[in-house]
Amino acid sequence: MFARSRAWMASHQDTLVIAPLVLCCLIQVRYFSAPGSRTGGPWVTPALHAALLIPLLWRRRHPLTVFAIAALVSFIQWVAGFGLLAANSAVLVAMYGVAAHCRLRWATVAGAIAELGIALLVLRPNGSGSVLAKEYAAFSVFVIAIWIAGIYANTRRRYVHSLVERAKQAERERGQEALITAAAERVRIARELHDVVAHNVSVIVLHADGAGYAIHSEPELAAQALQTISTTARRALAEMRRLVGVLREETGAQEPHSPQPGLARLGELVEQTRASGLPTEFTVHGTSPPLPEGQQLVIYRIVQEALTNTLKHGGPGTRASVEVAFGHDEIKLEIADDGQGAPALQVVGGHGLAGMRERAALYGGTLQAAPRIGGGFHVSVRMPVGHEE
Repeated sequence: MFARSRAWMASHQDTLVIAPLVLCCLIQVRYFSAPGSRTGGPWVTPALHAALLIPLLWRRRHPLTVFAIAALVSFIQWVAGFGLLAANSAVLVAMYGVAAHCRLRWATVAGAIAELGIALLVLRPNGSGSVLAKEYAAFSVFVIAIWIAGIYANTRRRYVHSLVERAKQAERERGQEALITAAAERVRIARELHDVVAHNVSVIVLHADGAGYAIHSEPELAAQALQTISTTARRALAEMRRLVGVLREETGAQEPHSPQPGLARLGELVEQTRASGLPTEFTVHGTSPPLPEGQQLVIYRIVQEALTNTLKHGGPGTRASVEVAFGHDEIKLEIADDGQGAPALQVVGGHGLAGMRERAALYGGTLQAAPRIGGGFHVSVRMPVGHEE
């Protein structure tokens, strides 16, 4: 009910402002007359009242025009010798509208014109200077108060408008940030899928080939290879489900996500690589400082990608080494192999090594990958400790 009343008052604000003035004008026309003023006939005073009050209905939409009309009518009234009317307060109402809705220069002009009107009103040829000054000061205080109120209303309205615009801008920026975050998350998931699929499928292919060769001559070895294929495929499927599940918008209960691989699973990764037929030496120097899970995942994925490339391109009889050195302010990764260097050159510009460089750069690190002299491939990573993503 209160909200409806407030809305009605806001929509009829101009009428509510004019209503008391109309009442005062009716009382003046009926019971009072301006002393010493000309009447000009029974229709002149009502016409002046109407000419001054009716334009106020448009004072918010056309404040300058309404003020100009009110000031011009009042000036004509003064020139014609008509006395002060209750409707002449329309000049002050219109001045307030200019101060509240127009720029400061127009508000200043309106205030100056109103002050000039006060000077013309109190000016009398035979009046005392001190009396005229007191009258002018009294009227001027009233005019200045109304002018300041209009300036305050204008400032407050602009301030509220700026707050609304700022809130809309913040909402738009939040929407854009959400889109950027979602896009970055999709890119991250694409990298994760590439690492998971590339590594595990390479392991599965190698064991499938080995099982195919050994199925008749060494059935037990073929059975072990098939068991490794099953375990690797299940692990890959679980990780892919977890990653793809992030892209899904589910309203029901979600299955708990498995933790991201980190430094604690590097040994497991090396053992899996050894089981795939790639002898790998794993060395750790120093003690790992507390690292964020994201940085641990980056280290894990870089080692995984490098070993996957060795499995795919190293050739038979290849050996690999993984060396992790934890320093006071830096982590060093060295992944090397003695396989075929020429085929490895073909993947330097590929998605795998490009993704490794991007992952390292995510935490302020650098990655160098190049063939080794005499054969093989070498990946070197330098990553600072404590770098914020």
